[in-house]
Amino acid sequence: MAAALRAAGCVFAEDEAELILSAASAPDDIISMVERRAAGLPLELVVGWAEFRGRRIAVEPGVFVPRRRTEFLVEQALAQAPGATVVVDLCCGSGAVGAALAAGLGEVELHAADIDPAAVRCARRNVADLGGQVHTGDLFEALPAGLRGRVEVLAANVPYVPTDEIGLLPPEARDHEPRVALDGGADGLDVLRRVAAGAPGWLAPGGCLLVETSRRQAPAAVAAFTGAGLRTRLAVSEERHAHVVIGVGP
Repeated sequence: MAAALRAAGCVFAEDEAELILSAASAPDDIISMVERRAAGLPLELVVGWAEFRGRRIAVEPGVFVPRRRTEFLVEQALAQAPGATVVVDLCCGSGAVGAALAAGLGEVELHAADIDPAAVRCARRNVADLGGQVHTGDLFEALPAGLRGRVEVLAANVPYVPTDEIGLLPPEARDHEPRVALDGGADGLDVLRRVAAGAPGWLAPGGCLLVETSRRQAPAAVAAFTGAGLRTRLAVSEERHAHVVIGVGP
């Protein structure tokens, strides 16, 4: 099995083989899973889950796979608002960020939202045991009106790949993840700007907005936050190549 994965170009073939063995429910499943992985399906979609801050997050075909670098966003949110009780995970995908925040904060009112019905279905699986609610719709339009002015942590892992650069992504993302979860418009910041502009009306006094971006986009992202009236700073993890813009409401 490891030899087949190695021949297909899997760098960590032995580790992947162990994961497939542990995930297979029957011997016949192993062959099918190895074939799908060798054909280029992301390992997380083959085994049905991704690890994120020590939790197994269920993922399925057509849903964005949470990246380990996004754990930095969660860490920044927990440090910024350790006593938060109302949390929103916008552009939630699998719901990994919301689930990790709820697990880290304790008992919270958790809401997650995404425009993609497949993501919403997947997120519901991941936040159900935390009492989370998941909504379908375009950004803030998806949220219950009663959340206005109450959100203490608003995390939004928005799509931020420039449209013209999607073709340069690794095949695992380009070919197997939904374009709506990747495409951020001409400069990659279309959705980020919309979130920054709308956030102040939803944040509680002193509530915070956190969005992941890239090193190249960070100055423009910070400017968008500042322009929305948020007190803004940029947090960087060089080790994880992670850049998170943090904005605090008045």
